[in-house]
Amino acid sequence: MSAPDRAGIPLVDLAAAHAEVAAEVRAGFDRVLASGAFVQGPEVAAFEREYAGFTGVRHCVGAANGTDALELALRALDLPPGGGVVLPANTFVATAEAVQRAGLRPVPVDVDPEHLLIDPDRAAAALPAAVALLPVHLFGQLAPMGPLLEVADGRPVVEDAAQSQGARQHGRTAYGRIAATSFYPGKNLGAYGDAGAVLTDDPELADAVRRIGDHGARGKYRHERFGFNSRMDALQAVVLRAKLRRLPAWNAARRAAADRYHALLRPLADAGVLTLPGTAPGNEHVRHLYPVRIAPGRGRDAVLAALHAAGIGAGVHYPVPVHLQPAFAHLGHRAGSFPVAERAARELLSLPLHPHLTEGQQTRVVEELRRALGAGVRSPE
Repeated sequence: MSAPDRAGIPLVDLAAAHAEVAAEVRAGFDRVLASGAFVQGPEVAAFEREYAGFTGVRHCVGAANGTDALELALRALDLPPGGGVVLPANTFVATAEAVQRAGLRPVPVDVDPEHLLIDPDRAAAALPAAVALLPVHLFGQLAPMGPLLEVADGRPVVEDAAQSQGARQHGRTAYGRIAATSFYPGKNLGAYGDAGAVLTDDPELADAVRRIGDHGARGKYRHERFGFNSRMDALQAVVLRAKLRRLPAWNAARRAAADRYHALLRPLADAGVLTLPGTAPGNEHVRHLYPVRIAPGRGRDAVLAALHAAGIGAGVHYPVPVHLQPAFAHLGHRAGSFPVAERAARELLSLPLHPHLTEGQQTRVVEELRRALGAGVRSPE
């Protein structure tokens, strides 16, 4: 076993990722600066082709950020104004924001207790009064798309794929009619600022997304539908192209780090003080996050504070479910509405995980976590 690393350990090490791609990014920036093609242009077009090929879909349309990408996907479907869109309560607020911004109504439902992915049975119960289903591929693995497509019963399925870049389910990366992703810097594939994309096999939907994100235009000064400005800039495309070439190896490194955590944390799990994250059947996980669940009574927030004091960059995803956010009080839900998501919000603790995480750093994380929990469990040999 490697010796523990005594330096501070970040939740995500963006500097290490940059060091690996710095030369390619610098050369790409020089190309863009020389060409003057700062918005869209050849670098963006090249990235769109490359990311479409990576995900196995026919069309990829760049956007300014992931929230916009999800809104663009919803708007392109021309859903009835005010219609309900079923989504999990356990997600980042941007999922519900995009629905609201598209003139639709978020309909949160609870998640399954093991993997915290949207529960198909609860989705089915909410769908009769809704116009679309919006599953979230959470923490690095896909929601159960087979059952969800069945319960959708022909309604459009829009996938929030911001946390699943490279993840597969039964060999596939996308199942619904249209998907959106985010390239926020901390994602598995992250830009040097905000960026996002919409993915679809439908050429008409891809064309609609592109037009809506370019002020509804088809050609210069010809605005055929109401739109807004959400275009990817070329400098972000340069970064994404360089990182995309390394994404399969980086995802493999994430999986290896998760496997090491599994081994190191098994005594704590066996002692009942925490629960390890699992992988749903048929999924190939890309470990965007490594969230453990701290047992009730162990004080998740106190454990988090102790880790921070020790220089461990742990985090919580997410401390307040969407339905309890003040911004969505108008939906009429209260504490107790979605108990599985609410319990997860009290228990989840994300440990540092990224492709450049060392074995020594992980040993240190587990050492400090054991100390914070006060479990007194002997370290594995």
